[in-house]
Amino acid sequence: EKIRDMILNGELVAGERIIEDRIAEKLGVSRNPVREAIRLLETSGLVDVEPRKGAYVAELDVDGAHKIQELRIVLEAWIITEAAMGHTAADLAKIDACLEQGNKASKDGDLVRASEMHRNFHLALEDACHNPFLKSVMDPLRHRTELVFSIVAENRGQVIWEEHKKIRDALKKRDSKLAKSLMIKHIEKSMDVFEKIPKPPRRRR
Repeated sequence: EKIRDMILNGELVAGERIIEDRIAEKLGVSRNPVREAIRLLETSGLVDVEPRKGAYVAELDVDGAHKIQELRIVLEAWIITEAAMGHTAADLAKIDACLEQGNKASKDGDLVRASEMHRNFHLALEDACHNPFLKSVMDPLRHRTELVFSIVAENRGQVIWEEHKKIRDALKKRDSKLAKSLMIKHIEKSMDVFEKIPKPPRRRR
């Protein structure tokens, strides 16, 4: 989680090599848990490991982001439709908690916390589908698109949570058609911003 946060808040940038000794010293741990964390982050899509070269923060270009978001739009549209029709009061309470905490984090300028709540908001929508197989499909895509969110969060800020609130309100009314439309627009707007923001230089050696 610590290394993941360092990636999402920009302390470790796309393409940068992850030096195990340096991370271990910074976090006050041995190299073994750092190595295990890198392995887990590789499976999540946030880290790329190249044989005989080392581990690097995953890079996501505009074309790659588009391909992933095309899949996300299809899946998220299905998710929000199912969630709108099948959510429980407990599901809605979990969604509301993510909205409240995420909105506060954005106002406070805490991008790491805002990123965590953004992820939890979408996880809560997935939970509201009550489909046990959904997580295994969404996890690899979600981790990659968190890189997109970490780039656009500072530029969209409160707008993101306003969009989330509209999605939540449509879901509460069980208006699946409106909720689906709002979700698609939400993803498309994030991609529009991602395209326009100057990307940091590649650091890979």
